[in-house]
Amino acid sequence: MAKAAIVILAGNESHADYGRLANALEAAKEFAETDGDELKLIFDGAGTQWIPELEDEESDYHELYQAVRDDAAVCDYCASAFDVADAVSASGLATLAEYDGHPSVRSLVDDDYEVITF
Repeated sequence: MAKAAIVILAGNESHADYGRLANALEAAKEFAETDGDELKLIFDGAGTQWIPELEDEESDYHELYQAVRDDAAVCDYCASAFDVADAVSASGLATLAEYDGHPSVRSLVDDDYEVITF
């Protein structure tokens, strides 16, 4: 049984960013599909900008996102900082603000999650 916290920090400005997103979602899907594994998928920093696009059914990554959406959450502070708070709210995704408005990476480590960043 593995415990993984996949954190998407890459924004959506370049082709390389799309590659990081695709790899993060594929990795998350692998954990989500493996019985007994625990997954937390966190959109943080510029990564919060993906939410409006991923929620759009026309997005190339919508289907892959849907496969792991139940395990996803968004940094509360960064959603506001990157002007996507309304889209995050509309998505119904949980927001995280455990440490100064951000997700607590320390808590993930303390709970034995392997933190993987993209």
